[in-house]
Amino acid sequence: MKTKDSNGLLIDLAKTAIYDKLYSINRLDKNLSLSKLPILGDDAATFVTLTIDGNLRGCIGSLVPRQSLYDDIISNAKSAAFNDPRFIPLSKDEFENTKIEISILTPAVKVNYTDFKDLESKIVPNKDGVILKLGNHQATFLPQVWEQLPSFDLFMLHLYNKAGLEMTEQNLTPEIYTYRVKKIEE
Repeated sequence: MKTKDSNGLLIDLAKTAIYDKLYSINRLDKNLSLSKLPILGDDAATFVTLTIDGNLRGCIGSLVPRQSLYDDIISNAKSAAFNDPRFIPLSKDEFENTKIEISILTPAVKVNYTDFKDLESKIVPNKDGVILKLGNHQATFLPQVWEQLPSFDLFMLHLYNKAGLEMTEQNLTPEIYTYRVKKIEE
């Protein structure tokens, strides 16, 4: 019998977490999972993204590692399926057609920049995830978002909007952080 690779085990963990919540059962076994993949015990920040037919169906994550990779994947998988405020909770029928993607984040690094043009020169499209912070406003886009928003200006416009800010507020020089991800998908 072929053993699943680590990526397959991570996807299975997210799927099982969602399935168990849908059917009110608990098949998760942390000790067994840790024995198969010890890195699950390491602290990590993850995002879990759900899509159906290529359309977003939920995406929830953490930017800072506050718990083990095991616990973070389970928590974010359930939240993406049932608590993303943009969607109603995932149904059993939808679950059958849902694709799961897990992003494991590197630590975020603050970008020092002088103006918007300087910032553009310091962000790498398709590689960098970006966190924008200004006052009580904050938003992030995973590097995968560059696929839908391929220009820097468009990417940043949507990131500002997601944070509840107008693009004209760029002269306020918000804090910008970048990170990379290890993307795992079915």
